[in-house]
Amino acid sequence: MRLTVVIGSLERGGTERHLLQVLPGLARRNFSVEVFCLSHKGSLAGDLVEHGVAVIGRDHRSSQRAIRMVQLLFSTFYLGLRLLFRRPDFVHFFLPAAYILGTPIAFLTRCRIRVMSRRSQNNYQRAQPWIGKIERTWHRCMTAVIGNSEKVVSQLGEEGVSADKLHLIYNGVDLAAFTAGPSRQAARASLNITEGTLVLVIVANLIPYKGHQDLLQALALANADLPEDWVLLCAGRDDGIGPRLQDRARSLGLASHVRWLGSVENIPALLPAADIGLLVSHEEGFSNAIIEYMAAGLPVIATDVGGNGEAVGSGETGLIVPARDSVHLAEAIRRLADDKDMRLRMGDAGRDRAQERYALGTCVEAYIKLYRELA
Repeated sequence: MRLTVVIGSLERGGTERHLLQVLPGLARRNFSVEVFCLSHKGSLAGDLVEHGVAVIGRDHRSSQRAIRMVQLLFSTFYLGLRLLFRRPDFVHFFLPAAYILGTPIAFLTRCRIRVMSRRSQNNYQRAQPWIGKIERTWHRCMTAVIGNSEKVVSQLGEEGVSADKLHLIYNGVDLAAFTAGPSRQAARASLNITEGTLVLVIVANLIPYKGHQDLLQALALANADLPEDWVLLCAGRDDGIGPRLQDRARSLGLASHVRWLGSVENIPALLPAADIGLLVSHEEGFSNAIIEYMAAGLPVIATDVGGNGEAVGSGETGLIVPARDSVHLAEAIRRLADDKDMRLRMGDAGRDRAQERYALGTCVEAYIKLYRELA
């Protein structure tokens, strides 16, 4: 079966990392998989190619906005030619830009099976209502629409997607990568962190809605009750707010405790160094980071948005707090920082939950089952 995935780029992010894990699994199951990047290929493209997935697109993104717009129009035209030439059995759109631009092309080129995956809540439609109007129209052109959490599926239903088109497929991660990772001692040694240090980690690109400002404020509130040598590891690409966050950390007296690691390729090698995993977003679909924390045996503190509550199960594998609420976030941090037994118990429960519900193989099989049903 020929599958064409359409996305803006393969720069490092939650959706892109999801594709990096799932698409090679499809390629190994007799799918001919191609990713068409409308903007540019991105940093993960080479990894996909190594696993038998073709990637189509420009190698680099122009720094000039006018040139990027012209290139985007050319890419959209080329997508049409590519679909006519390849005649894929399925065209699958990920993220709003690819969905908005690619749907009419797939429709005009008579691609029979058209699939869209929504990976986040639809809050972005509030700032730009025209996007919501277009997406609601395009929904009628889809053969299937996939959400990655019950919250996302519910919102898609409210947007008019009929129940027979709606599907729920949770994210999955390669759990073997976490069992084969370095020991806690080795991971800490590589970061020059001592055994007794309390280590918190957040894996999230530096984007305003990821809530780093809220986290810094919460840590300032909890600082007096934390061990003297605690550390926060921030792993994620800087999308423009890094300097502002660093200034905020300095103004709160936290600079010596916070390490800005930038984009980290090997997350399974980083997480064993930590005691607590954090995800404090204002909006989410279903976070890979939470599953990775659980796979690494970390208790999780996450905000009550999107599928976070579904993944964590408050009180079982971690604690759920309201979004944008630094006071309750600080309280949750204090609670886990003070109770090592609770951390270990929740970490063990999280590892079991990840193995039972969020294994990569389970996710790949769900896609295969859906594609075959649609075909």
